[in-house]
Amino acid sequence: MKPRLAVHKFSSCDGCQLSLLNLGATLPLVAELVDIVHFAEAGPVAEDARVDIALVEGSVSTPAEEARIRAIRDNSTTLVAIGACAVSGGLQALRNLADADDWKHAIYARADQIDTLATATPVAEHVRVDFEIWGCPVNSRQVVGALRDLLSGVSPKPSREKVCTTCKQLGLPCVTVARGEPCLGPVTNDGCGALCPALGRGCYGCYGPAGTLNTDALARQMSALGLDGRSIARRFAQINSHAPEFSAAAGARKDG
Repeated sequence: MKPRLAVHKFSSCDGCQLSLLNLGATLPLVAELVDIVHFAEAGPVAEDARVDIALVEGSVSTPAEEARIRAIRDNSTTLVAIGACAVSGGLQALRNLADADDWKHAIYARADQIDTLATATPVAEHVRVDFEIWGCPVNSRQVVGALRDLLSGVSPKPSREKVCTTCKQLGLPCVTVARGEPCLGPVTNDGCGALCPALGRGCYGCYGPAGTLNTDALARQMSALGLDGRSIARRFAQINSHAPEFSAAAGARKDG
């Protein structure tokens, strides 16, 4: 009997689930390894099923999601948070830096009908998470690799290569040196193959803080490029604002 897998969505854009669907010919190979019992985006729906592995996309942003993530944890042997929203709150965690109630009244005609928490938080702030895979969206190959490791009884190892390292391996010119572009590559894990630098854009930090990093030095470099404190803070807080390293770097400069 094959291990049972569920893919759950919380507050998110569905990008990480789409990354899995975009595996193309590799997706049926995943189905040969596991019995996919719940993956609403792909078809099967059995949200309350007991499974060996649960992949969770999205942040916890509503009271209903608080209850649902606890139920999923109870029904799962192994729970894996996938993507920036599940791991660090994602873009919607930017609301944690302001008053969520003010935003509701500014955006919705009937704010009283919006049932939401004051904050959008990572899955790990609510239940035990066995493994996290960063990314916005997640790298589908990393997810498949982690699944293979788990099914083999091996603890998955997170990627620790920085975006800067990948740029050097690919022979890409440094966008900061060559173009004066602010770039989070020196403090960010690679998972995209240095996609933005390859297109002449600075890294946005999609794959979260690297294992070793110096945000102070990078902030000084950004300041030398002409960015003020608030602009630097926005760079660090944009996608993974709830990651402690990026949160601290943003907080230290938000009033500058």
